[in-house]
Amino acid sequence: MSNVYTNELDAASGQTILIPSGYNLSLGGTILNENSIPPDPEEENGKYLVSDGTSASFKHIGPTSISTFYGSGTWTRPEGINRVIVRVIGGGGGGSGHAESGAAGGYAEEVIDVRGISSVYCTVGNGSGSGTYYSGNGGGGGTSSFGNYVSASGGLGANQTYQHCGGLGGLGSGGNLNLYGGGGTGHLNYMGHGGGSFFGSGTMSAHGNWNQGTRSSQLKAARGAGGTSGYQRSYQGANGMAGAVIVLEFV
Repeated sequence: MSNVYTNELDAASGQTILIPSGYNLSLGGTILNENSIPPDPEEENGKYLVSDGTSASFKHIGPTSISTFYGSGTWTRPEGINRVIVRVIGGGGGGSGHAESGAAGGYAEEVIDVRGISSVYCTVGNGSGSGTYYSGNGGGGGTSSFGNYVSASGGLGANQTYQHCGGLGGLGSGGNLNLYGGGGTGHLNYMGHGGGSFFGSGTMSAHGNWNQGTRSSQLKAARGAGGTSGYQRSYQGANGMAGAVIVLEFV
């Protein structure tokens, strides 16, 4: 092995110093070649430098885009997208009175390879529109789905399963992760709260002096949440919140 000691290297012509094939340049004991020198970051904005243990390259980490469905519709695969994480949540059940509240829709999440898929129809379950008065059936929420891949049933309404009881939560199905929605509160002296979904809780509960606030603010709740009850027997419970389908898109 030969050693060369110099303070400066200049190209014989042009601005490129060539290392002949079959030879390596070592710097501090590290061989400099295409695998040890980071690639050019030009035009790689928004990407991360990733190593597979042998070489390094710039790649997208995390979703490059997100498609959100608050109503049913068709998801079309964007150009270059190879995998998705799909999140579906069913609609919430409706509330009644005397704290009897609706349950939240179930939740499911799945990783899907979409390289051979062009489009998928997304169904978004409605929230129950049957928020009612004391001892009435609050009505159940609808099922949300991403084609036949993954789905989540809606939460049941107050009194729908057992009288004077809160609704039972919906359940996710077909996903890598499948969860129940939160159940609604049962009969109490004054007021209860709608079952919480994966994304948060139901709308506010209110004293009788301003109980219509429960109805007027019923859409100010997390997706898939159950409807909060009305105050005692004289006020109407809130409707359940509609579900959603969320598609995180990865290169």
